[in-house]
Amino acid sequence: MQIQLHKILDVGMCYNILRSIRWNLGVQCTKCQSESVIKNGKDSTNPHVQRYHCQSCHSYFDDLSDTIFSGSHQPLHHWITVLYLMNLNASTLQITQELEISEDTVRRMCNAIREGIVKKNLILSFAETLNLTNAISSLDTKDNQKTSKKRAENPVEDV
Repeated sequence: MQIQLHKILDVGMCYNILRSIRWNLGVQCTKCQSESVIKNGKDSTNPHVQRYHCQSCHSYFDDLSDTIFSGSHQPLHHWITVLYLMNLNASTLQITQELEISEDTVRRMCNAIREGIVKKNLILSFAETLNLTNAISSLDTKDNQKTSKKRAENPVEDV
């Protein structure tokens, strides 16, 4: 019997960790960085996502706004699983099998995580909180090796 990590993660706890990292100095508007923000209920499709209203610029945002998780069809616990498995040097194929999603989706998630680490400290803080310090570059080398091998096996011909 194989236990799938993403099925035993507490989804609510994942969002609590995200909030504690993202808003460690207090909630700030993602548009104007004002701290004059009030809670504005929960997301209609995901009750774990807190919505906010900025009283300065009157914009609305939530826990995922302006992050790599925003607009993703993959739930937050899948992202955390990818981070964890990247830290274990799992291949994209292994992550695909764990999450039962396409390899292209996993590859996009891994690339987004790497780009997010470069652009913002949120993902890095998330990884450090979960003791996933090797998550930054673990799959990069494996993916490049696979791509190079495929190109060597199937060279592109000029037409």
